[in-house]
Amino acid sequence: MNDRQLETIWAPRMLSLLRIVAALIFFAHGTDKILGFPDTGRTPDAFTLGWIAGVIELVGGGLLIAGLFTRPVAFLTSGLMAAAYFIAHAPQSVFPGINGGDAAILYCFVFLYLVFAGPGPWSIDALRNERSGARV
Repeated sequence: MNDRQLETIWAPRMLSLLRIVAALIFFAHGTDKILGFPDTGRTPDAFTLGWIAGVIELVGGGLLIAGLFTRPVAFLTSGLMAAAYFIAHAPQSVFPGINGGDAAILYCFVFLYLVFAGPGPWSIDALRNERSGARV
């Protein structure tokens, strides 16, 4: 298999896989904050900043796993992670390895990539667009 075949066949599938895996981990943060699973004792009070972030992680993560409304949800979650970094992590230190914000930065840019790259072929968006004749 040459490079062109790898790019044509596997790159879109790996895009879907990247979206699914990143969204699963993101979703797990939401289940922790909102549903208390697994029980870490870190459930924020309702309608606080942490609770709102948890709802976005839970709902947005679920939508991204499925690949439904991928571009707008990825835009929202990317912004959430940028805000999380500057609100919670950056004030502690300039260095992400010290301030614990490396995951927030990575999520921010993975989700920002999804805004432009789309969900990939393994998504509800791709199925919807296939039926309407549009391209993802």
